[in-house]
Amino acid sequence: MNLFEFEGASPTVHPEAFVAPTATLIGDVTVEKGASVWYGAVLRADICTIIVREGANIQDNSVVHGAPGTTVEIGANATVAHSCVVHGALVGEGALLGNGSTMLDDVVIGAGSLIAAGSLLTPGTQIPDGVLAAGSPAQVKRPIEAGSMAEFWLVGNPPYYQELAQRHLVGITPL
Repeated sequence: MNLFEFEGASPTVHPEAFVAPTATLIGDVTVEKGASVWYGAVLRADICTIIVREGANIQDNSVVHGAPGTTVEIGANATVAHSCVVHGALVGEGALLGNGSTMLDDVVIGAGSLIAAGSLLTPGTQIPDGVLAAGSPAQVKRPIEAGSMAEFWLVGNPPYYQELAQRHLVGITPL
């Protein structure tokens, strides 16, 4: 993993977290127990604070950053899927930000909500708990229904990535 101190602030990674060798963490970043930061992801906390809570995952090629003095938080067991941009925002506990989505300043995704792939959350957007939102700009479409595909991804993704991270911790070998 690529860890860099910036102006006296250094990343902190729990020993039971997985940070891929090609991920980059800069400055005031905290990665808690069981969380994972995947290949090519960049968490740049040079002017902000970034916290990746227990069991959360930030997938390949995602970028996390924030405005000066802000805290960007990825909630416990939340997912930031592949190639997302998270800027100065909060991803609530157990929420999922779909592939290729963008969250701008002061966005809050409520606990257990799913943001569809390719969505744009404009500054200040507030997504309540337990809903599906989609679009550009993203809008709430409906509550997450029991037995739906949205529920499948919300419930299944965190433990899947936690287990996969443990496999990568012991199973990758540089060539």
